[in-house]
Amino acid sequence: MFRLSRRAVLLGGGVLLAAPFVASRAAQAGTPLVLYAAQHEQVVDMITRAFTKSTGIAVRTRFGEAPEIANQIATEGRHSPADVYFTENSPELLLLDERHMLAPVEKSTLAQVPARWSAPSGNWLGVLARDSVLAYNPRLVTADALPASLLDLAAPAWKGRVAFAPTDADTLPVIGAIAALKGRAAALAWLRGMKANAKIYDDDEGVIAAVDRGAVATGIVNSYYWCRLRTEQGAAKTASRLHRFSPDDVGNLINVSGAAVLASSRRQAEAQRFLAFLVSAPMQMALAQSDIDFEYPLRPGIAANPLLAPFASLRPPPVTIAGIGDDRLAARLLQDVGLV
Repeated sequence: MFRLSRRAVLLGGGVLLAAPFVASRAAQAGTPLVLYAAQHEQVVDMITRAFTKSTGIAVRTRFGEAPEIANQIATEGRHSPADVYFTENSPELLLLDERHMLAPVEKSTLAQVPARWSAPSGNWLGVLARDSVLAYNPRLVTADALPASLLDLAAPAWKGRVAFAPTDADTLPVIGAIAALKGRAAALAWLRGMKANAKIYDDDEGVIAAVDRGAVATGIVNSYYWCRLRTEQGAAKTASRLHRFSPDDVGNLINVSGAAVLASSRRQAEAQRFLAFLVSAPMQMALAQSDIDFEYPLRPGIAANPLLAPFASLRPPPVTIAGIGDDRLAARLLQDVGLV
């Protein structure tokens, strides 16, 4: 959903220049909890309405693109009005944690999800997950002709046959994972190959739409967007299919959507309560059973939306959240090859 503006510039230390926020729906009366959100608006609205109904605590939300919101918080510092930050991917949370801007998550809340999906420091919480996949149109390419590795898409054989959204915020962790597993030089080489081969789109929505209508044979997306498209237009009208790469391939990366309480928040108790609500069994189950969110609940024992492959069947690459990094290297690599 969210992407890095092609006009974005890097500030000292590699942080992205902030952009204005899109205002959310009006909050209820009273002093609201302030949520900065880089998640899908429908999903956030569903969560905040349920939270307010359950607790009586009103929430005012500011929506924006993930890297820009992280930089906004960094710029505001201890004067930030935000109490909670909820984002689609881990790198922005890692960046704020590195700057000591996050408060420790209550241990009882962290215990609700496996430790590997939250911050090693305990300062942010994994809430949901989605996986990277290759969407393809079987009218243009057969399943047995699809590549075993994401890295294969940089080969000349795929010129003009792959769609790519390099500035989408979901793409940055993939680039970071390639650099972590294969090295900076390999990540640069892959990006150069993708620049030569790919049809470039602004975001994953553009990629999946292009593949589905037959404008391009394949496209790198999160499974989220294919599931949403299929739900919106129905199975009979959905031409595209999903392909997962070989086990442990970097193309199978799992992106973690997480949340954190700002250390500067003056509503620590309410903010911690919001985080606990995000991973509560009723909320995780409601998200999994909805027709607006297509992410994996990270609370154990809750089945994901049936359009998604079972979580236990996924074979992600052996890279940690810390290894993926904080997006600064990924942004620099995109600049180096002229994709930003």
